[in-house]
Amino acid sequence: MAAVKASGLVSREVAEQLAVANGVCIRPIPMRRQDTVTGVVDTVDLPCGSWRESWCPPCAKRARQVRMAQCREGWHMESEPLVEYTRGEYRSYLHDLREQAQGWRDDAEASGEDTTDFDLALADLDTEIGALVPVSRATADVADQEDAGDDGASAEVGPDRRSRSTRRRDDAANLPRRQQVSGTLGRVYEGRDGKGFRPSMFLTLTLPSYGRVSNGVPVDPDRYDYRRAARDALHFGKLVDRFVQNLRRVAGWDVQYFAAVEPQRRLTPHLHMAIRGTLPRSVVRQVVEATYHQVWWPSVDRVVFGEGDAEPVWSEGHGYVHPGTGEVLASWDEALDALDDGGSADGGHGEPLHVARFGSQMDMQGVLAGTSDADQRVRYLTKYLTKSLSWDAVLKADDAGSSGRAAHVARLAEALRWEPCSPECANWLRYGVQPRKAKSGLRPGWCRKKAHSPDRMGYGGRRVLVSRKWSGKTLAGHKADRRAWALAAAGLDPEEEAREPGRYVWRRLSASDPALEPVAVRLLRLVAVRQAARAAREGPPDGGPDDVGKAPGPDTGRDA
Repeated sequence: MAAVKASGLVSREVAEQLAVANGVCIRPIPMRRQDTVTGVVDTVDLPCGSWRESWCPPCAKRARQVRMAQCREGWHMESEPLVEYTRGEYRSYLHDLREQAQGWRDDAEASGEDTTDFDLALADLDTEIGALVPVSRATADVADQEDAGDDGASAEVGPDRRSRSTRRRDDAANLPRRQQVSGTLGRVYEGRDGKGFRPSMFLTLTLPSYGRVSNGVPVDPDRYDYRRAARDALHFGKLVDRFVQNLRRVAGWDVQYFAAVEPQRRLTPHLHMAIRGTLPRSVVRQVVEATYHQVWWPSVDRVVFGEGDAEPVWSEGHGYVHPGTGEVLASWDEALDALDDGGSADGGHGEPLHVARFGSQMDMQGVLAGTSDADQRVRYLTKYLTKSLSWDAVLKADDAGSSGRAAHVARLAEALRWEPCSPECANWLRYGVQPRKAKSGLRPGWCRKKAHSPDRMGYGGRRVLVSRKWSGKTLAGHKADRRAWALAAAGLDPEEEAREPGRYVWRRLSASDPALEPVAVRLLRLVAVRQAARAAREGPPDGGPDDVGKAPGPDTGRDA
């Protein structure tokens, strides 16, 4: 190693190729580790843990393998998963349960049925939620749930909740009603041989058409509805939440799912979903047609501060004011009050800013456990999880018509740049409204939220959506299982670190630290350690799980 370092003959590119071939992280994080018992100080390279293949292929492969194991373990379970909730997870679970109960109550009210039992159940849930969290924290907890919850569905609670009409839209189909039973496994069918089997579903949902496209490019860009495409992408996550809620009401059991959001060639998000249990195709189609999400936001039809105009000015104590007249812009609550005051004569609230729906294209297939088709679907679900939603990546994937696709990207990016993504979005200033929780430094067209990022295509949610009772374990639990298996296969004690918590003090080293060796040297050392460990174990050359999700191969403890 010293000779290699002195000669400088191995470049970083060559070292990275060797690292990728041996499954070693190519962007290791240098950490200074101090043993508080012995006083020994050494430098340890930890894997970066990136899920992007373009950033670190070995780490991205391991991240995909964990997701594959999670998907496989929960898809065809034959017994109810045991789920242990922390305080925060239990609070989120109660919020999800309340949202479902509220939906059932709204359906009963719309049908003219007695809602007394539902009202009592909602009151009990509110009491239990209130016992877990102070009232002053209710709104913040909902925001935490949206970011951290596995289901992704959220319930708006707290004293600031605005009442909206619960009557279904006239242009939406009615949902069928089924008797609700406890459980997450779905129905068992009997075959011709008398044996029972429990099939599951693989479902693909897309957004509607915004204009005719060819090879992912609009045939007539001037007639392509870019505004609607941008709004559907921004609210796609909420539409998926609503679909899951409706599906659970219709199915009659607590439907569990593992879903992945991917980009289509026309640069709109679509959903692949593995669902435990099965329903008739006609019923699922009916649920898709009946699902919608209404966005009750102020109007954005009139631009008050166009590009090139003087932007609103921040005034301490007043918020944003007009740069010429000094008039204070309408606050978020005032804008919503104006929206409510402009409602219909029958006591409604007028029309929402946007109504998101799924398109007519839907694909549903039945899947049986233990078949090659199930393994293929698991690979397909996780195929793009290591890929970015970047427009550049989509363009590079298909050179044909690249000039037309570049123009398509530019138009969609322009629509997304000015479209508000949330109540806190800086783009509300463009339309003369102060964002919720407005603060100094906001500029329309320069919102920093993920939905406006060039590599998100307007979708700011999670790439993987997993229900809480899918496998009975969180992603951290699956990672822990993988790490414990790897340590045991390597002949190490998985409980060694747990027995002495706090023994080591870790500190990240700066890249400019003079004691830090070049990256190429550190990568070669990691490759040598990996090769020596594999030779000692006499294991398979790859030392890791294959693409069909077999048991993970014996890796070192840090890389597991």
